[in-house]
Amino acid sequence: MGRFIEGCDRREVQLLPDCIDDYVAEDSQVRVIDVFVDELDLSALGFGDAAVTGRPGYHPATMLKLYLYGYLNQVQSSRRLEREAGRNLELMWLTGKLAPDFKTIADFRRDSGEAIRASCHQFVVLCRELGLIAGGTVAVDGSRFKAVNTRDRNFTPGAIRRRMEQIEASIARYLGLLDTADRQEEVVAQVRTKRLGERLEALRRQMRELQEMERVVADAPDRQISLTDPDARAMASAGKGTGLVGYNLQAAVDADSHIIVAHEVTNVGHDRSQLANMSRKAREAIGLNALTVLADRGYFSGVEVLACEEEGITAICPKPLTSGAKADGRFGKQDFRYEQVADSYRCPAGETLPRRFTTVEQGLRLHAYWSSHCGACSIKQQCTTGKERRIKRWEHEHVIETTQARLERMPDAMRVRRRTVEHVFGTIKDWMGRSHFKTRTLEKVGTEMSLHVLAYNMKRAINMLGASKMIAAIQG
Repeated sequence: MGRFIEGCDRREVQLLPDCIDDYVAEDSQVRVIDVFVDELDLSALGFGDAAVTGRPGYHPATMLKLYLYGYLNQVQSSRRLEREAGRNLELMWLTGKLAPDFKTIADFRRDSGEAIRASCHQFVVLCRELGLIAGGTVAVDGSRFKAVNTRDRNFTPGAIRRRMEQIEASIARYLGLLDTADRQEEVVAQVRTKRLGERLEALRRQMRELQEMERVVADAPDRQISLTDPDARAMASAGKGTGLVGYNLQAAVDADSHIIVAHEVTNVGHDRSQLANMSRKAREAIGLNALTVLADRGYFSGVEVLACEEEGITAICPKPLTSGAKADGRFGKQDFRYEQVADSYRCPAGETLPRRFTTVEQGLRLHAYWSSHCGACSIKQQCTTGKERRIKRWEHEHVIETTQARLERMPDAMRVRRRTVEHVFGTIKDWMGRSHFKTRTLEKVGTEMSLHVLAYNMKRAINMLGASKMIAAIQG
C-alpha cells in the first residue's frame, strides 16, 4: 500500500468495548439532548401519559430525543430517522437501542404539536436563566419556506387566467394542425386526426376543470385554493418568477446571542401586520419590560408602530419611500416641514399650509392641509399638477416621526438587523436542503418549525458554552 495509513482487516476478530457509552464523546451534542429532555416535566408540557391497557408505547422522552437528534443533524424524515435509529451508535446510546418504526415516529410529531412547541419555549427560558439571552434588543424578520404543495396545485384568479390563456392558445394551435392533417393523404390524415383529437379533448377537459376551479376560488375567503396542503399560500418574492407556495416564518432573534427568542409560522405573504405581535412575543420570552425591536421596511405600518409605542416597546423600522410625486421628480411629503405649534406645514417655497379639515380613510383619522397661494407659485410645476398641493397627516404622525428620528440616530441599526436575523433563516434552510416541509396544514408546519428552532437554539447555546458546561448548567 505504500506510505498510507492502513485500516484493519474486516475479517479480523476485534475486542470492542461492551459499553455503548464508550463510543459517545464526552462533549457530544447528544449528551446535551439527553440531559435537557430528562430535565423536562413532560406531563406539564402536554405530552401524553402511558396507555393503561394494550401494548406499551414508546416514552415521549425517547421520541423527543430522537427528533431533536434528527433535526440537529439534518435528518427530518421519519423514514430516515427509523434507519438511523438502527445503525447510528449515538442514537442507540440516546434511545437505549430502541428503533421505532417510521409510522410511530411520524405520529408522535403529528400528535404532540402543542407539547413540542412548549418544549421549544422551555429551552428559551433555560437560555434566559443561564444568562445567554441578555435581552434589550431583538431583530425581527420573516422568510418564506416551501410547503408540500407545488405551484401547479395552487389556484388564484391570476394563475387560473394565465392557464386558461395557455390552453386557449394550445387549442387554437391544434385546430390549425387538424386543418393541415385534412389536406394530407387519407391514411396519414386519419392517424394524425385521431391523435390530435385526443389532445384537443384533454385540453377541453382541462378548461372545464379550470372553469369549475374558478368558481370555487371566487367563493374562497382569500380567493386562493391549494389542493395538497389546504393552508399553504402563494407568496411573491422580489425576483420575477421566483414566488413559491408555502408559509411565512416570523422570527425574533436576540441581537447579542443570536438565539431565536420567539417565532411564529403564518400563511400571510407579507410582514406588515406582524411587528407588534412579534414584539410582544419577544418581550414575553425575554422577560424584560423595555425592549428595542429592529425591523426592515416590510414591517412598517403606522398602526403597528403605534401599538408598540403604547406598550413601551421601542420600534426601529424605516418608512418606505412610496411617494408618487417624488418618483415623478416633484417634491415629496418629506420636503414639507411640519410646524407643531401652528399645526401647519411649510412648503419648499416658504408658504404656510394650514389645516383645512379632518377625514377618515381606511380607519385612520387624517388631517388635510393646503395653501390658497399655489396658483401663483413660481415652482408649482415642481410640486403638483393639480390646483393646489394637499398634504395629509395621520393624527398619530408624531409617533412615526419619532421613530424615524430614532433611526437617524442609529445609522447602523439595519446592519445589525441583517447580521442578526438573516443568517438564522439561511442556516435553517441549509439544514432543510432543497426540500420542503414534511407536514401539511398550518398547525403541523408550526410544530415542524418549532423542532427546527429548538435544534438551532440548542446548537447555538452549545457553541457559546460548550457541551460540558451546558450539561452542568442544565443539571445544576
